[in-house]
Amino acid sequence: GIPCVTISDQELANRIKSQGAELGFSLVGITAAARPETLEYFQDWLQQGYQGEMNYLKRREDAYADQTGVMHGVCSIVVVAMNYGPGRPAIPGHGRVAAYAQGTADYHDLMRTRLKKLAAVIRESRPESHSRVTVDTAPLLERDLAKRAGLGWFGKNTMLINKHAGSYFFLGGILTDTPLPPDPPHFSSHCGTCTRCLDACPTDAFVGPHVLDARKCIAYLTIELRGEPIPRELRAGVQDWIFGCDVCQQVCPWNRKATPALEPQLQPIQATHRSALEFLELDEQTFRSELGKTPLSRPGAANMARNAAIVLGNSKQSEAVPALSRTLNHSDPVVRATVAWALGEIGTAAARVSLMERLSVELDESVREEIQAALAELSGKLGT
Repeated sequence: GIPCVTISDQELANRIKSQGAELGFSLVGITAAARPETLEYFQDWLQQGYQGEMNYLKRREDAYADQTGVMHGVCSIVVVAMNYGPGRPAIPGHGRVAAYAQGTADYHDLMRTRLKKLAAVIRESRPESHSRVTVDTAPLLERDLAKRAGLGWFGKNTMLINKHAGSYFFLGGILTDTPLPPDPPHFSSHCGTCTRCLDACPTDAFVGPHVLDARKCIAYLTIELRGEPIPRELRAGVQDWIFGCDVCQQVCPWNRKATPALEPQLQPIQATHRSALEFLELDEQTFRSELGKTPLSRPGAANMARNAAIVLGNSKQSEAVPALSRTLNHSDPVVRATVAWALGEIGTAAARVSLMERLSVELDESVREEIQAALAELSGKLGT
């Protein structure tokens, strides 16, 4: 258990919270290091294969049981949240980017820098102490820790929700061997009978309340699924999301009063404002130079081109046919295959000509199959 908490420990906890607020963290709570309460749920989720291609989760499954694997001697964990706000309104035909990724900064870097400054508060008071900051990369069940630290409850959409802050925030933590007084856990849930998030998901990614099949989640499909085509049966559901998805947050009543990000680096910028057509033809060098330090760099230029093709196919913009036709010559077969599908969805005579020309020189069997399927689709539309 935790050693007896002295007055000075409480003062240190108060200082951490006030300094955390000054550093831009909207919520700060403290919990004791302990076996996660939701570990069995997480293990069952992995057993069902809902993590898809995120193999690192299964590989590190055992590590999630004990936080001492992340930091030896950990006694307390400071859990923080940083608000990123609901982002900018969607622009028709552009392709939507999840709110968290619309700024200039990669939140990992931004939060890590701030958390190190917050950890310095502990070190100043306890020079002999050790701490480690984490943002999203260590084998920790952050939502579990956040709930135990009193920051919120698990929504039916699996997001952590706070009554005052909604769910548009990042989580991070400081593991320390300094004993700190824990905050009361957030036992109550305030979702009631509401199922808006479950009902609104365009790809039916929720198996039920609190259970997400990541393999069908638009955020997973557009960001984590790399080097593979998005499954044909899910493409229409992706709608106009080019990177990530906020649907289950947008419909949540607790986000009605969501406030914009206070942190300038998390506020929307022009580079993430590009249209789907621009992303389709963005070369690797420009992609890296303009977006390399933002979350949008995560999928890479080719996967963003794949996502853009799906957005264009779903929007059925005939003016996109010339750009899509040019992209049929892309070096990546997954991009070519997705572009072929998009041309089939748009369904113009010009799209058919481009597909026929590409079929005559295409050597990749998976791309040929997509072209043939698109041509079959076009035959129905054009009546030939």
